[in-house]
Amino acid sequence: MIRPAVPADVPVLIDLIRELAEYEKAPQEAKATPAQLHEALFGPHPAAFAHVAVDDESGEPVGMAMWFLNFSTWHGVHGIYLEDLYVRPAARGKGHGKALLRELARICRERGYTRLQWWVLNWNTPAIDFYRSIGAKPMNDWTVYRVTDDALAALAA
Repeated sequence: MIRPAVPADVPVLIDLIRELAEYEKAPQEAKATPAQLHEALFGPHPAAFAHVAVDDESGEPVGMAMWFLNFSTWHGVHGIYLEDLYVRPAARGKGHGKALLRELARICRERGYTRLQWWVLNWNTPAIDFYRSIGAKPMNDWTVYRVTDDALAALAA
């Protein structure tokens, strides 16, 4: 079962984010606090959204999709940028990841959005294989750039 996250999900979402960071070999980078996540998802001006995959038998959350809207100037409409997709190891292979992506694709179609996109680490071959199996295509002509920390402060000065 896939459902939109509710405020009571914030603690489990934080746990899932930390588990994902551990899986991606960067646990020290998962710094979001429950208060920050609550504000981003449920504050007066939500900037992010989340869906939760719930195990049918136990009723426990086993995965999540954290996302936000992007915008295509060429198409003139929004799209969904999937920030994080994570399913706990014990729940993998049961369709939760595909169900989360299917829900985001459904939202795109329902709202007239023209794209659903995300990044994947180059070494994460299980994820890459999964994404290819559902028809996702890598955008090899593009390189991701990011400005953070000291470089961000210098650029802003």
